[in-house]
Formats: sequence, structure tokens, C-alpha cells
Amino acid sequence: MRMQERMVLSPDAPVPGTAVDAGTAPPAARVERLTAGDAVVLVTLETDAAEPDPGLLAAASVYAWLGVRLFRVPDSQADAVREVLDMVASIEGTRPPKAARRGLA
Repeated sequence: MRMQERMVLSPDAPVPGTAVDAGTAPPAARVERLTAGDAVVLVTLETDAAEPDPGLLAAASVYAWLGVRLFRVPDSQADAVREVLDMVASIEGTRPPKAARRGLA
């Protein structure tokens, strides 16, 4: 099964018509129920931080692992969230790593 691309949306971007809006920082159990089917789920994450917010990035990684495909985040967080989503996809095996390095002792 091929995983669908995950997308980062700006706060003012319209919600795609087929997406199910799980709300702002919803409980994981709710997200699991919504992603159990074939629904495209949107999660909104908010912060006032100008720099990448570790809590927001951690939440994004958990939601991505649970199957969320659309993330609405502040513009200041968009690049960092994109990196987190790429990392999760690499761990899941749905995206090859950006660089493969082998450490030899």
C-alpha cells in the first residue's frame, strides 16, 4: 500500500473539500478513529513561537504516524514540520532517506 503525500498548509489556506477536519490538537484516540478509514484528515497545530516549537514538532510526528495527511501550521513552523513529516515517512519506509550514511567504528 502506497502512503499518500502529507501536506503542510498555511493558516489561511482553504480546507480541501474531501478532508475531515479533526480540529486543533485533537486527542490521539479521535485521530485514530478518523484515520482508520480512507478519510484524508486535517489537524491544526498552533503556537506563537517564531522558532521551531519542539512541542508542535513532536505532536506533528505523532499525528503523522497515526495517518494524518494535512497539517495546518503557522508559517514560522512550516519548514520544520515538513522536515518532521519527511522523517516520519522515512522511518515508515514510504520515502527513501535523503542521504544514506553508514558509520564504521
